[in-house]
Amino acid sequence: MRVLVTGGAGYIGSTTAAALLAAGHEVTVADDLSTGHRDAVPDGARLVQVDVTLPDAIEPVVADGRFDACVHFAALIEAGESMRAPERFFQRNTAGTATLLSTLLRHGVERFVLSSTAAVYGEPERVPIREDDALEPTNAYGESKLLVERMLAWHHSIHGLRTAALRYFNAAGADGVRAERHDPETHLIPLVLQVAHGQREDISIFGTDYPTPDGTAVRDYVHVTDLADAHVRALERLDVHGTLTCNLGNGTGFSVREVIEAARRVTGHPIPAAEAARRPGDPATLVASSDRARQLLGWEPRFPDLDRIVADAWQVTTR
Repeated sequence: MRVLVTGGAGYIGSTTAAALLAAGHEVTVADDLSTGHRDAVPDGARLVQVDVTLPDAIEPVVADGRFDACVHFAALIEAGESMRAPERFFQRNTAGTATLLSTLLRHGVERFVLSSTAAVYGEPERVPIREDDALEPTNAYGESKLLVERMLAWHHSIHGLRTAALRYFNAAGADGVRAERHDPETHLIPLVLQVAHGQREDISIFGTDYPTPDGTAVRDYVHVTDLADAHVRALERLDVHGTLTCNLGNGTGFSVREVIEAARRVTGHPIPAAEAARRPGDPATLVASSDRARQLLGWEPRFPDLDRIVADAWQVTTR
C-alpha cells in the first residue's frame, strides 16, 4: 500500500514508518518538523515538510500521493500543557484532524489509523482497562483525541472510511536507531536516563503515598517497536474489519520506583531520586488489557521485560 504517515519524524511515527517499509509498503512522511527530527525519518521513506492541519498545505501532498491509507501521529501530546492551553489541543488535534480527514476523503483514501491514547479513559474504574470501559478524559489532551475517535465512527458510518483507533499506554524503549527526543522531556524513562548521563541531578518521584505496593504510581510501559508492529497489523487487518479500537499495552504495570531500579541495573549509575508531592490528576494505576489486540490483530508484545525496554532506550542514547 501507499501510506501517508503524518508526524512520521517523531518518536513513534518514525519507528512505525520503518516498520511499514520493512513490511513492503511505500511510505511518505508528512511532518512540519516542529517537534520531529529529519534524521529520524527512515531511509526509503519520502519526507514532505508540511503542516498537515492546514488545508492548502496538505491538499497538494495528498493529491500527488494517490495514497491508499494514512497513519496519523501528528498531534500535541503533553497532557499537562493541555490543561494550560486547551485551545491549542482542540485546534491542532481535533480540528486539524478534521481538516486532514476531509482532504483524504476527497482524494479517495480508504483507510485511516489513529494514534490515540489511554488518556481517553481518565480515572479508570477498574484495572486492567478494557476498551468498553467509560470514556471520561480528565484532561484536554484526552478529550481532543476522544473527539477524533468519535469523528472516525461517523466517517466510517457515512463515508465507509475503514478506521482503526489504537489507544496506547506508555511508549518506551527504542528500535536501535531512533531515540525518544522531546523538548522539554516529560516521560519517565528518558528523564531517568538523563540522570544517568549527568544531564540532571536527580529524578523526581511525584507521590509516594498511592495505594500501590511501593506507594508510587504504576504505569504500563510498552516497547515502541511493539507499538509500531501493532500499527502495521491494524492497517493490514482493515481488509477484514471496517473499524477497530484496541488498547496497546503489556498488561503489566511497573511503579516509578521499579523503573528507577531497572535503570540503575541497566546503566550501573546510582540515579538519585527526590520525593515530591503528587501531581494533580495522576491516577494511581494505569494498566491495559490488550486482549482485543491479541484477538483481532494477532498482536503480542515481543519485548515486555522492563529491563529490556530500559536497556534499548539506554543503548540508543549512548551511541
